[in-house]
Amino acid sequence: MQPAPVPARSLRPVTTSRIPLDVRRVLAAAESASPVDAVPEVARELALALGAVRVSFLISDASGRGLVRLAHTPLVGDDVGDPRAAGRRHEDEEAAAELPYDGGPAEQAMRTQTVQVLAEPAASGAARWRVLAPVTERGEAIGLLELYLPGEPSSEVVSEIGQVAHVLAFVVIANRGHTDLYEWGQRSQAYSLSAEIQQRLLPPSRTCEAAAFTLAGWLEPAATIGGDTYDYSLARDLLHLSLTDAMGHGVQASLTASMCLGSLRGARRRGLSLLEQAKATNDAILQHPISPSGSEFASGLVGRLDLRTGSLEIVNAGHIPPYLLRDGRLTTLDLAVDPPFGMFAESTYRATQLSLTPGDRLVFVTDGMLERNPAGALLAETIRDSDALHPRELVRHLADNALEAAGHALLDDATVLCLDWHGMHEEARDSVAGAEPARASAPLGTNGTSD
Repeated sequence: MQPAPVPARSLRPVTTSRIPLDVRRVLAAAESASPVDAVPEVARELALALGAVRVSFLISDASGRGLVRLAHTPLVGDDVGDPRAAGRRHEDEEAAAELPYDGGPAEQAMRTQTVQVLAEPAASGAARWRVLAPVTERGEAIGLLELYLPGEPSSEVVSEIGQVAHVLAFVVIANRGHTDLYEWGQRSQAYSLSAEIQQRLLPPSRTCEAAAFTLAGWLEPAATIGGDTYDYSLARDLLHLSLTDAMGHGVQASLTASMCLGSLRGARRRGLSLLEQAKATNDAILQHPISPSGSEFASGLVGRLDLRTGSLEIVNAGHIPPYLLRDGRLTTLDLAVDPPFGMFAESTYRATQLSLTPGDRLVFVTDGMLERNPAGALLAETIRDSDALHPRELVRHLADNALEAAGHALLDDATVLCLDWHGMHEEARDSVAGAEPARASAPLGTNGTSD
């Protein structure tokens, strides 16, 4: 992961004027390198352009509760160990250092989606400047670009660092499909077979920002894997979404979840209506039994949102109703309830129509979110008081609450999908470096929430 050190004479000092960066050269460096070397090679080019003495890419930990220093490029020989690292892992020539969130600048950068600039003393006693820039694409917080500069960067340089961090997001996305390196770096814990199957079912990005909506999902797995999934897909004028909970635990639950979600996706991609998708999924589970008893089933919520009108169509297959936060008032949606998928061959499904208004927040959960909190009091209170949180932070906060309530030993998966409706489908998205600043979470300590 570490390219050869760059000679000191190649570095340019940071000045107050704008530093030109050749994006073509950056992309050429990414494309000419192996997928495992693409990120450090791009980081090297950024360091050369900005006169950095050190640059690292910190990828989001799969737990959502920290970062992992995955790629490091020492430029002038001051590759010191990071005292913030809580754990180090090695595999062959690769290394990863875990950096749990502690409320400090790295977490604030991720949470607020803003570049953080800090003066820090160097080992020599001279101050140097640490810059942390979110590596984000459509609100999906992939990680941070960390640079150490010999002088205080100007506002123009800070803005440019934010933009090149956005470019780095596309480099990561393009290359992680060709190697396990990034996935390995993100995993601070080993996955069981059932967990491996379950993770492959989830969408590649947990978060999606568009002009009309912001969406984020989270799955906190039980030790024995409970078969939960969530999914979404954006069409030209429609948003498809689902949250399902397969019966049982372990590999069998993961296989049922796989069949359920595979059927929903296949039916959706064939252009079937929402009710036809539900019927096809019910039939698929019944026609392909996994166990000798053929008793597999999955509850779920399947929805389709018209982005032009805010009209939402939802099928409830024996699942917990969603929460709706509107103008500070929290309610549960009154949906027609039909049997879970795969329970009865004669099952028919009904859809409930509702109209969303700008500012609405819709939250789907599985029953693992209610573990040791059967009335859902804490869940409801957290959603009700979540105005200052982007869906990306809210879903993780809800998962943290579920874990704490269960004594960090969940008996069932705890899964949540949060949708904010903005109602601006025909308008351009107002984004900066991959995120929309107006939608970002408030800094820690400003709303009483501690992640």
